[in-house]
Amino acid sequence: MDLYVILGLGHGATESEIKRAYRRLARRFHPDINPGDRTAEARFRQILEAYETLIDPDKRSRYDSGSPSGGPGERRTSGFDGFDFSTGGADPSATFGDLFAEVLTSRGEQRPAPERGADLHQALQLSFEDAFNGTERPVTVTRREACHTCDGSGLTRATAGACVICQGAGAVRTVRGHMVFSRSCPGCGGSGQQRPRPCDPCAGTGQETRSETVQVRVPPGIVDGDRVRVPGKGNVGVRGGEAGDLYITVQIPPHPVFRREGEDLHMIVPIAIHEAALGARIDIPTPDGRARLRVPPGTQSGQRFRLRERGAFTRDGRRGDLVVEATLVLPRLLDERSKELLREFGRINGENVRKHVGDAGHRNTETSR
Repeated sequence: MDLYVILGLGHGATESEIKRAYRRLARRFHPDINPGDRTAEARFRQILEAYETLIDPDKRSRYDSGSPSGGPGERRTSGFDGFDFSTGGADPSATFGDLFAEVLTSRGEQRPAPERGADLHQALQLSFEDAFNGTERPVTVTRREACHTCDGSGLTRATAGACVICQGAGAVRTVRGHMVFSRSCPGCGGSGQQRPRPCDPCAGTGQETRSETVQVRVPPGIVDGDRVRVPGKGNVGVRGGEAGDLYITVQIPPHPVFRREGEDLHMIVPIAIHEAALGARIDIPTPDGRARLRVPPGTQSGQRFRLRERGAFTRDGRRGDLVVEATLVLPRLLDERSKELLREFGRINGENVRKHVGDAGHRNTETSR
């Protein structure tokens, strides 16, 4: 193949044009940049051979006249003598492989992804009434936030002035043999200006710890152990990631009257003997006021009554029932008149009660058989 065509040149190309063409193609097809690519490796060998022939005046003259290029035992050179490779990736002791380090690194290196901030957890104790009706409470939380001094960057504002390492050039140059290497200045990153220092208040982390009072809205009907989520009130994210959440775990101590089971509330109401026997209408407390309960005649101890939609609220806005369990309470005997009335009541109804128990036992015996 025509060596001029390999380098993309015409036959009248000058020495500087040959060098520029070779530099451009070498950086593109060098094996260090294309690891494992045999096609690129073969192409690079062609480019190197073309360059070594055309850059040498004697070899080029023989090639142009059709004579063999180069004699036996002639040393093949690397083809980089006297070149200035300003790739921005070599260090002061750079080798040829280091020349392309920056290109290789840029291909495989990935910027760390943003990280979401950590969630925070805290407990909040509420009374039964606040949990039943819902409430709003202030909660003080200690969390990690973006540093106010550096706005989360972790760096202070740089003082205006040229970099003391590269004197404002943005690059440093070093000579190794016949080769001149140039790389970005490590002191300023190629900007030529002084780099900012780490922020002192946050020690370069971009975060600081602060306490904040957060208003937490607790919905009606929340249950002991439930959690309330406050979005974005956890720790601040890293590298621009979103903040975590704050989770409030609700603690509700037992109530002396009401007991919750699911969406229903349960309570026990004492009833006098005459109310159970004759029936009555009694006032009972409810979580949101009072209600009138009808006790039918002949009510037994342990009998339950259900008041519809007088129980606890649910998450979807519905309301459960209030289940009232009656328990008979014996009166205190204060005088002989009361005792005589009970004796009279026993003489009239005692046998009926025992007969009822006996019948029930007989039925149970028959069933067990």
